Amino acid sequence: MVQRHEHDDPREGLSLNVDFTLSDDQQLLRDTARALLDKECPPSLVRAYQDDVSAADRLWEHLLEWTELGRGPLVDLCLFLEEAGAVLAPGPFFATSVLWDGLGLDGIGTVAFIDDVTMPYTIDADLVDQIAVVVPDGAVVIDRSRLTLNPVQTLDWTRHLVEVSGSGDFDPPRPFDEEALRERAYVAIAAELLGTARSLLERTIAYATERHQFDRPIGSFQAIQHKIADMALVYEEAWSAVYYAAMCIDAGDDDRHRAAHVAKIMAGAAATRAAKDGIQVHGGIGYTWEHDLHLYIRRAYQSEHLFGTSDWHRDRLAELIL
Repeated sequence: MVQRHEHDDPREGLSLNVDFTLSDDQQLLRDTARALLDKECPPSLVRAYQDDVSAADRLWEHLLEWTELGRGPLVDLCLFLEEAGAVLAPGPFFATSVLWDGLGLDGIGTVAFIDDVTMPYTIDADLVDQIAVVVPDGAVVIDRSRLTLNPVQTLDWTRHLVEVSGSGDFDPPRPFDEEALRERAYVAIAAELLGTARSLLERTIAYATERHQFDRPIGSFQAIQHKIADMALVYEEAWSAVYYAAMCIDAGDDDRHRAAHVAKIMAGAAATRAAKDGIQVHGGIGYTWEHDLHLYIRRAYQSEHLFGTSDWHRDRLAELIL
């Protein structure tokens, strides 16, 4: 992707031109990620993960090779996370690549935002070696065995949420830019939501093409077409918002603070809209355990709440603007 360019504007002095075209390397990254995840993470693995986390061991071996993306441009990480969200990849990839690597730490870990209104639970704390606990002066890195972990039952079993607590003598905190890490997390989870929304949209289109009523595919009915068109429109709007925010963060642009909130709002709206309308188009079959649609709906609604709901981000956005 080409970053933002400025040129003269007679009305305001400056105007912004954004090129969302993927570079050859980014296209290769996206295509490689899609091929890998489609092969290694079928819905059967997602289902098996509910009862046995070792079902994703082979997948995690592959994803470990990609966690270094967390130390590079956010746009590249988002391209990979979008594909991970499209297959509902379970395991600590997000926790490690976005949060742990966002602190520049080695190994496998996650970050705990204790008593935080937007993230009261820690992502996949039971699956990593170390946890960086955010305190007023920075982050304290603690071995998992020295903390008390209480898993929380959630809608989406592919991403574990855990209550983390503990006391004792720990190493001094490491300073870090908490605002930058949070904004990076907002955009990263939004990229995952994009992938989930895309899968819901694609599955809904396929079903509307295959399912017939009155000797016609239901996709030929105007009411169904309107729903699918609205799903597609919201998804496209969210895609632009997410990658614009990622480019702003990579460039250190002043608009990154606003853009990060907009990205989370738009991606949350796209995923939940696709979930709601998708299940309506699928009809009764969409409500059954045997159908895979509920797997995507679980991820969509839980991830919409991670790192702040859309309403919370709208409030923060209003504070920035007003």
